[in-house]
Amino acid sequence: MNEKANAASGMAVEDNCKLKFLELKKRTHRFIIFRIDGQQVVVEKLGSPQETYEDFSASLPADECRYAVFDFDFTTNENCQKSKIFFIAWSPDSSRDEDVYASSKDRFKRELDGIQVELQATDPSEMSFDIIKSRAL
Repeated sequence: MNEKANAASGMAVEDNCKLKFLELKKRTHRFIIFRIDGQQVVVEKLGSPQETYEDFSASLPADECRYAVFDFDFTTNENCQKSKIFFIAWSPDSSRDEDVYASSKDRFKRELDGIQVELQATDPSEMSFDIIKSRAL
């Protein structure tokens, strides 16, 4: 792990985070939920390829921040099958750890090469399936 790069934000990124993200890009996982544990970002949950967007949404805690990536499959208006990788910064209004997540987000996101769409959500309505689909098209 490159300690010098991590010193800038004070937040380390566990190697497993990047490893699981590479696996997601190869379609091994549908989603990954990350949390900050002490001074590092760690993998909290992996979603299998069979899991849905509803499964993913239900995995986010109601009152704690998380980072998440979701591999979204969709059909374009021209009837083409596509997928886009979303980075979602989940930051509910009731959370107490918002500042830590906000200050580390950009650095963490840079570690994940291949993010196509970024979304910030403070409440489930801001990351509804319809919003995700409209951002993907």
